[in-house]
Amino acid sequence: MADINRVRLRGQLVENYENLVRKLTRRLGSSDFAYEALHETFLRLDRVTDAAPVRSPADYIFRIAINIAKDRRKAQNRRVSPAEVDALLDISDEKPDPARVVEARSEIEAFKRALAGLPARPREVLYSISVEGQSAQQVAARLGVSLRTIESDLKLAVTHCADCLDYKLIRRLGGPRPRS
Repeated sequence: MADINRVRLRGQLVENYENLVRKLTRRLGSSDFAYEALHETFLRLDRVTDAAPVRSPADYIFRIAINIAKDRRKAQNRRVSPAEVDALLDISDEKPDPARVVEARSEIEAFKRALAGLPARPREVLYSISVEGQSAQQVAARLGVSLRTIESDLKLAVTHCADCLDYKLIRRLGGPRPRS
């Protein structure tokens, strides 16, 4: 008979089923979990070979059931709870909708037209300070004009662009910026 281990183990499982359920329930803390582990143990007994004889079938079956229960617990801990799924589904899409994209492109075109309506130096001052991140002193030195001229050109450029785009300028409190 080639399936000696398998036959002995199944026979042991059937004979000691209630005892195994009680032991597993105490160990796992749940009778439902114990029944599930034993049912899967029964299915796994089909994989047992006769390569080496099983010395203690009851202990072997109990160990298989415990390992199955541990694997199931690990799998349950890795699963996402329904509340976590809901939280993940509530994440808002940060991409702008098509209407917002069209609106932004329209604003960019309007800004380009406003820039084109500026004289060359105020346009250069606005670009150098706002886009390139240069300081007013750097722009003044590069263009060969005073810092006051740069500030006037920047104010002219910002006011002109705000008027063209129908934006309201918010004036800073506290007077002029300190010169460095």
